[in-house]
Amino acid sequence: MASDQFRTKRLAVISATALGMLLFNWLPAFNVAAQSAPMEVRLPLADKSVRFAIIGDNGNASRAQTEIAERMEEYRGKVKFDFVLMLGDNLYGGKTPEDYKRKFEEPYKALLDGGVKFYAALGNHDDPNERFYKPFNMNGQRYYSFRKGDATFFALDSTYMDATQMEWLDKELAKTNTPWKFAYFHHPLYSDARHGPDLDLRARLEPVFEKYGVNVVLSGHEHVYERIMPQKGVAYFILGNSGELRYHDLHKITTIMAKGFDTDRTFGMFEVKGKDLAFQIVSRGGQTVDSGMMVLELAK
Repeated sequence: MASDQFRTKRLAVISATALGMLLFNWLPAFNVAAQSAPMEVRLPLADKSVRFAIIGDNGNASRAQTEIAERMEEYRGKVKFDFVLMLGDNLYGGKTPEDYKRKFEEPYKALLDGGVKFYAALGNHDDPNERFYKPFNMNGQRYYSFRKGDATFFALDSTYMDATQMEWLDKELAKTNTPWKFAYFHHPLYSDARHGPDLDLRARLEPVFEKYGVNVVLSGHEHVYERIMPQKGVAYFILGNSGELRYHDLHKITTIMAKGFDTDRTFGMFEVKGKDLAFQIVSRGGQTVDSGMMVLELAK
């Protein structure tokens, strides 16, 4: 670790009632290197756990995007994550076959060749026809769900949150019995960056998440990283700087930010097993900018 270090704000320990409500206690967390650092894995790497990565606002064919992809492949060698959630704005600009090649296939070639699967959500810069692109694993759907071990994942289209999608989400969540439920989509419900929260979307989705015990929500759109203090029992992560970046875009005075990073690109890694969830956010330079553990305790 580099000598120039600072302490992150808190580590979340989560407990849940039988109704799926989450209660958070905040404990001292990990040190974070402010400068470039060698690879350091802070996930437990438990046997038979579910491990995945997240990226957002990535598809711009920039050198920074490629460097994040290279860092992801470096960590995959140790962490062994086998799928990646894409939080939208997967392809900026053109959508020709050459664009898919430059903005996705080439940057992530090592990951794709290693068998890593990508599961995309659509952003406002995406073409809905991206859902037919096989490597995005959307199976022609704007929104969909899938299960991995103790977690179920719900990819939503937050640009067109119509009544049909809301009805589908309600029905899918109602029949889901995994301890961990992740919803991921492009526009954040809470944010301290330029765009700010999507209040209309929050009014529609938050009651559903609360009703069915969604634990974690992942979004992009803001070209920064931010972890939000738990809101109504849900942990919120915003990661929209895997290609794009708005330097120093986070507000300095806030009551809901648990952790923010707006000076470089990032990707995230998560690990889930049983009641335990671990996360680690890594910058392009290799420093861990946020990490922690969440423990889900079901009421007896």
